[in-house]
Amino acid sequence: MSTQKISDIRNFSIVAHIDHGKSTLADRLIQMTGTLTSREMKEQVLDSMDIERERGITIKAQTVRLIYNAADGKQYKLNLIDTPGHVDFAYEVSRSLAACEGSLLVVDASQGVEAQTLANVYQAIDNDHEIVSVLNKVDLPAAEPDRVKEQIEDVIGLDASEAVMISAKTGLGVENVLEAIVKRLPPPEGDPDAPLKALLVDSWYDPYLGVMVLVRIIDGRMKKGQKIKMMGANATYEIDRVGVMTPKFLMTDDLGPGEIGVITGSIKEVADTRVGDTITDERKPTAKALPGFKPAQPVVFCGLFPVDANDFEDLRAAMGKLRLNDASFSFEMETSAALGFGFRCGFLGLLHLEIVQERLEREFDLDLIATAPSVVYRMHLTDGTLKELHNPADMPDPVKIDTIEEPWIRATIMTPDEYLGAILTLCQERRGVQVDLNYVGSRAMVTYDLPLNEVVFDFYDRLKSISKGYASFDYQITDYREGDLVRMSILVNAEPVDALSVLVHRSQAERRGRAMCEKLKDLIPRHMFKIPIQAAIGARVIARETIAALRKDVTAKCYGGDATRKRKLLEKQKEGKKRMRQFGKVEIPQEAFIKALKMDE
Repeated sequence: MSTQKISDIRNFSIVAHIDHGKSTLADRLIQMTGTLTSREMKEQVLDSMDIERERGITIKAQTVRLIYNAADGKQYKLNLIDTPGHVDFAYEVSRSLAACEGSLLVVDASQGVEAQTLANVYQAIDNDHEIVSVLNKVDLPAAEPDRVKEQIEDVIGLDASEAVMISAKTGLGVENVLEAIVKRLPPPEGDPDAPLKALLVDSWYDPYLGVMVLVRIIDGRMKKGQKIKMMGANATYEIDRVGVMTPKFLMTDDLGPGEIGVITGSIKEVADTRVGDTITDERKPTAKALPGFKPAQPVVFCGLFPVDANDFEDLRAAMGKLRLNDASFSFEMETSAALGFGFRCGFLGLLHLEIVQERLEREFDLDLIATAPSVVYRMHLTDGTLKELHNPADMPDPVKIDTIEEPWIRATIMTPDEYLGAILTLCQERRGVQVDLNYVGSRAMVTYDLPLNEVVFDFYDRLKSISKGYASFDYQITDYREGDLVRMSILVNAEPVDALSVLVHRSQAERRGRAMCEKLKDLIPRHMFKIPIQAAIGARVIARETIAALRKDVTAKCYGGDATRKRKLLEKQKEGKKRMRQFGKVEIPQEAFIKALKMDE
């Protein structure tokens, strides 16, 4: 294997918006290079998780080694990394791009350039990638390749005159993609005789082989039995196996410069293999570590609690296992008066939250309740300290708080012209500040600054519904800004319910409070006494609903006779109700929590 020249290696990733055909193109490339036999082939072969296959999205970036015999008679090694298209998994994309020299930019010839296409291609340009444009789905009747080429040139600023026209589904033109990779993408650079220097791109847990580490070799060689050192984690290991993924793990003798491969070495915890770390030889280390990646910063926090309190230990074990395969997911224990023991978890966005919750419920057979998602706030206290707030229930006394800052994002929305008005209204409602608005053909591209806590709840769903699914949305966090934020607590029968408390902007508090009370009024069953439901900021009640009492007809056995008898019985009942309300417990069913936490249906 090691006789291969470095000039015959190409490392590339595929970047595109959701559903523009990245994984399907990867399937065709695997098939055409004969990497898998037709019997082993299936649709979206690189999407190995059940959820990925069902939802038709890529969540984890996957790599595969292809051997391609080019038209010039040479044999090339192509290392392909298939990346996710969703904004929540953008860290997976940034990681994959750092391991490659070039990218295929796949654009749907009928849909054109979307918000996420831009975000991913800018990441590739930041990594100094050579980019080959590929127009997919040219066999569709709605395809307009010439318009889309113009769009790529106008919006992204890439020359699209040599864009490869393909249909990944039928395999039309895919041969030209392989030729373009070999001809137009640069080979990697590296010195085989220098000290070992490798980038840790990804790590995951395999039940049989332990922790598997995906590496990109920059300089030097990596072979079995070698002692390696992780420079960031400062840990040493001995390599047990060296190999490449052809989607299956295939053992090789060694890995040289420019190659992407997988190593294992009795590593117990995925947490020990920090993504972006530099791996070097223990005896002959490299002088300078690679810059690495920024660690994935959780953006959205929410509490996950088991429906049955006895499942708590199972949940803890399940989260530990999931954390092995997803380094961007973080959690810590918390307790709640209403829901018992559970965990406060950090996610990269709402889709990430949904996927993690679904994987926990599926792969580990758990029933979970998630509390309202919230973002990380920064509080400047009057004594000069800075505190991060993940859970609105932990908010200190307002007297001690000087200012509260909330995260803001820069959002790019691409939409057909006819939905523009409704989208601008939606952004205004969510306290957005318009930055820019311009046109790309018949599509408007709007840039807005928005507070993240207005986006996490249901912004994406609302955007999709008002634009009939045509608008696309991408964002990145820009900074923290001071906001007039207050904690709104919900009181049921004068008792605060901690799982329902949220931080809201003062201007939105009344609307949100009223909506929450109206919702709970329908969700909490009636009791034998009157139940007030109130939304309050501090001691000030801003909204109230009352659930009427169920009552027994105590005067049923009085027929005729004196009216004072009836009055006496009713008075007695009234006294009893009053006492009951003082000592009565309100049972809030579990479903009521779940439904109340889903905002603005």
